[in-house]
Amino acid sequence: MSQFILVETHPTIALVTLNRVERHNALVPEFLRELIAALTALREQPGLRALVLQANGRSFSTGGDVRAFADALDVQTFANDIVGTLNQTILALTQFPMPIVAAVHGIVTGGSLGLVLASDLVFVAPQASFTPYYSVVGFSPDGGWTAMLPAIIGAKRASEIVMLNQTITAEQAVAWGMANRVVAAEEIRAEAFAVAQTIAQKKPASVTRAKRLLWGDAAQLAQKLEAERAQFVEQIGTTEARAGMIGFLKR
Repeated sequence: MSQFILVETHPTIALVTLNRVERHNALVPEFLRELIAALTALREQPGLRALVLQANGRSFSTGGDVRAFADALDVQTFANDIVGTLNQTILALTQFPMPIVAAVHGIVTGGSLGLVLASDLVFVAPQASFTPYYSVVGFSPDGGWTAMLPAIIGAKRASEIVMLNQTITAEQAVAWGMANRVVAAEEIRAEAFAVAQTIAQKKPASVTRAKRLLWGDAAQLAQKLEAERAQFVEQIGTTEARAGMIGFLKR
């Protein structure tokens, strides 16, 4: 039985809910492996036409669990595991044969951005936001902040956000092409489900081929994500990162 990921299936729609609520859906390897397992199982569900990705709790997902990094006996081995598994998750989402509709109701930080960027349609609540935090904690960017975001919002804008640790608001996310539209928090799940139902009424093979073409070369994305992993693992072993983690946790 899944501990962190809830799956609810309907005839043509699947709901996948992030449910590590006590830690704001922060990422740890087990969490990500459960999400990959859910996606793998759902690929085989007959008649599935779309998937809704959503989250319980106040936050959508707050990136890698800094406490888990700080407590790791071998932080570089732990980092290699979590970022490598995050990359597998991002690729599993982009290569999932059916469209994924994300309902982002709250904050997204760090590597969790990859879960949003890897979705095909994204709806954001007014209070949703996206903040990197890498230059504050002393980590190297992962989760597509360099591998995916510049192609969506532009390289200079992405550089400013990541290096200065700026927050992207819900309205900016829509204006810059990260999200489709802002939806009231109390309506966002229903809206995502309704859009998934609309997708389910279309010709499934046509939709699947459209998704495959829109995402393009999976190998190229995998290469960029691998570069993020390598830099992350190298940086996490520095005294700068260790001091950053301690300072972050004290705050």
